[in-house]
Amino acid sequence: MSDGASLVLRSALGGLMAGHGAQKGFGSFGGPGPEGTAGFMEMLGLQPGKPWAQLAIASELGGGTLTALGLLNPLGPLGIIGSMAMATTKAHWGKPIWVTEGGAELPVTNIVAALALIMSGPDRYSLDRLLGIRLPGWVAPVGLAGILAAVLYAGVGAPEPPEGDQDEAREATAGNPEDAS
Repeated sequence: MSDGASLVLRSALGGLMAGHGAQKGFGSFGGPGPEGTAGFMEMLGLQPGKPWAQLAIASELGGGTLTALGLLNPLGPLGIIGSMAMATTKAHWGKPIWVTEGGAELPVTNIVAALALIMSGPDRYSLDRLLGIRLPGWVAPVGLAGILAAVLYAGVGAPEPPEGDQDEAREATAGNPEDAS
């Protein structure tokens, strides 16, 4: 039963994160594409925006794909954790936790789900098991330390944009281009 539960969690979390990365990377599903993502990163104080956007795209698209496939665990979930930790600290910090208040409810949920997948290891239905791949145990703690270092380097909190700009940029990045001007 736990292998089936892991497969369901892996497929949902990985598939949705890969789609989120495709929005950023290719403009798929009404997303902003790489230029829009770079602009949003700069609005969050991540300068220059282009390399931060590329890192977000790789973390979400690559991490989501690896997670969905169950390949090279824990690299996929680490990518998800990295992206969601940055979103929590740069886009949602200082707000009430609930998404309805602009808070980090969803990124934190994604972090916890990815951490559970790291802790449970590859399930019976993963490509890791099928191919006999097992990464060393030190990969997860070193990866988590690297994520912590990147988040600390980026700093917590975002510069306050002029009123209305943050909502418009967030909506454009989320894939509502007609709401953004």
